[in-house]
Amino acid sequence: MNLTAQEVFNKLMLEDKILEVKGQIKFFLGDVSIIVKQRDVVGNIMQEWLEGWLKQNNVTYKLNTNTQMPPDFYLNPNDLTSELLEVKAFNYDASPGFDIADFNAYQAEIIEQPFMLHTKYLIFGYQMQDDGYVVIKKLWLKSVWEICRRMENWPLNLQIKDKVVHKIRPCTWYSQSRSIKYKPFDCLEDFISATEQTVYQNPKTREKSGEWLKLFLKSYENKYGIKLKIPRWSDIEDKYINKK
Repeated sequence: MNLTAQEVFNKLMLEDKILEVKGQIKFFLGDVSIIVKQRDVVGNIMQEWLEGWLKQNNVTYKLNTNTQMPPDFYLNPNDLTSELLEVKAFNYDASPGFDIADFNAYQAEIIEQPFMLHTKYLIFGYQMQDDGYVVIKKLWLKSVWEICRRMENWPLNLQIKDKVVHKIRPCTWYSQSRSIKYKPFDCLEDFISATEQTVYQNPKTREKSGEWLKLFLKSYENKYGIKLKIPRWSDIEDKYINKK
């Protein structure tokens, strides 16, 4: 059975009622069996759980052999450029702590494979109770720009170690708090604007910044027949600061 990413989301929510069920993580070694109560284990298991769910429901899929880049699943194995699904999970009692992608690899990949930008992110917000039971508090299906934001001195929210750019990090896209300083991006075009500026600011990729946008736009048009209009980052950066 072929399902789109949206249909997977709908089936989980409406048929399986994923927000109303409980689960546990059990581990046994020899004669000893335990219920796992470490919350950070859940996030690592959800991708495997979803693969089991796809198999049980006879949903057609193919796994991505490159585990470092999205997507996790191709839901249309006959066309690996459409219906791409990435699975993420985080402790709902804290902020999202997962990585979206390695920035240095991602900025190159979306030139070669612009369809990666249309990967859908199936995101589980879970809670683990004291007895080890796991419940899903929220489930989202999002595009990458809907879960990304800027930061103080960079157009994208990044993990930076020793002044070296590493991972793209998510925002708290679901928060309604006025204390949240930076808003998620509104659209693909603004996300690309932020990415281009980050390519320029990042010492490791700066030499590519002169032609990066031109190459991306050509690749995207070749794939989709659409000429994107990308704004300058300086023209939109203030739009993504929450006005208190």
